[in-house]
Order: sequence, then structure tokens, then C-alpha cells
Amino acid sequence: MTKNSTQPSCVLCETDGGLVIWSGPTCRVIDANDPNHTGLTRVVWSAHIAEMTDLTTEHQLFIMQVVLTVEKVMREHLNPLKINLASLGNFVSHLHWHVIPRWANDASFPDSIWSLATRTTDQTAARRSATGALLPTYHDRLREKLTSDFGDSKV
Repeated sequence: MTKNSTQPSCVLCETDGGLVIWSGPTCRVIDANDPNHTGLTRVVWSAHIAEMTDLTTEHQLFIMQVVLTVEKVMREHLNPLKINLASLGNFVSHLHWHVIPRWANDASFPDSIWSLATRTTDQTAARRSATGALLPTYHDRLREKLTSDFGDSKV
């Protein structure tokens, strides 16, 4: 568990928020373990801040480099039809980016993953299973690339 601040009731300050793939001094990359959106990866800023403009320019560029590295490795190893990037913070006011692999047969495609599902769990089970089989290699390659580009992981 990561203790990043004294902010009350912030799940991203009180916990890692998922399976930590890589962690550096300013942010971590996690698999969100979302059962409906296999492969959903988050880049979480360590300090409790809400907006990108709360970061210095150097830190803004750094977190975007991490997000884009996640996207690149995700494309190479999970081969989604599309990748969505989102930084919402509507429920958790702690800066984090969602890197979301999308397929034509996922639960709500082409709408956002937060939209009502248009396909049943049974219809999306094969996609989730196939993607789930790729996750160990994706995690390993992502950890290797992030470590290579940004330094040793604390994981």
C-alpha cells in the first residue's frame, strides 16, 4: 500500500489502486484489475494533486511521456483496435491517467467504457480471456520499457 499524503479518503493515496507494474519517484503504473476492461492501465501521480496544471512543466512532460510509453507497449502487445486516454478525476480527485485498450466487441464500444454496456458479459468473455492471456507478457514488456526509459522500478 502506498501512503502518499494525508488527504482524507483518497483511494489512490491509501492504496496502490491495482497491481503495480512499475513505480518511480513521482508516479506509478498499475493494472487496474478491471474485470470488464482487461488491460486497463493507469498512470498515477504519487503526490495528491488534482490537475495537470498543478504540476511543473517538467512533471507535465514526464507524466505524458509515461502515458505514451504505456500506450505504445499496449499497442504492441495487446493489439487493441483503439486506445482511449482519459484523465477525469471526477470520483477520485487525484491525478491519474487511464490508458484503455478498446476492441469492437468490448462491452460498450464505440461508447466510453463508462457508458452503459451494449453487449452481455457472455458476448465479451472471449475477448477478455484472450486479452487476459496476454497480460503477463504485456506487464513484463511494460516494466522493461519503463525501467529502460525512466529508471529502476521501486516494485
